[in-house]
Amino acid sequence: MNKKASSLAALGGLVYSTDAGRHCPDCGQPKGACICGQPVLPEGDGIARVRRETKGRGGKAVTTISGVPLAGDQLKELATALKKRCGTGGALKDGVIEIQGEHVELLIAELTRRGFKAKKSGG
Repeated sequence: MNKKASSLAALGGLVYSTDAGRHCPDCGQPKGACICGQPVLPEGDGIARVRRETKGRGGKAVTTISGVPLAGDQLKELATALKKRCGTGGALKDGVIEIQGEHVELLIAELTRRGFKAKKSGG
């Protein structure tokens, strides 16, 4: 066995193959069977909880929405639509939609109109 063949055998043997086409670098599965990039729905009871928060925000009120049963781009689109509806800015952080200002009642009505179960959370 020559030097090149022994180094290939040490790496696992197969260097290149066109049998299955392209493979995902993370999981090693063919691109069609890869589940690495698919969004995962957040776990919860499917009820969107809307609350007003001021902690850690310099006394400014922010309305947060958590528990929305959407993932990825759909959640981002919903956040954009809700910000437009309220006429304010906001953000999407770790699956929680933050809307600047106090808009609890307006957001509950809008989420209910869009077919989500929504309820007021907190005081």
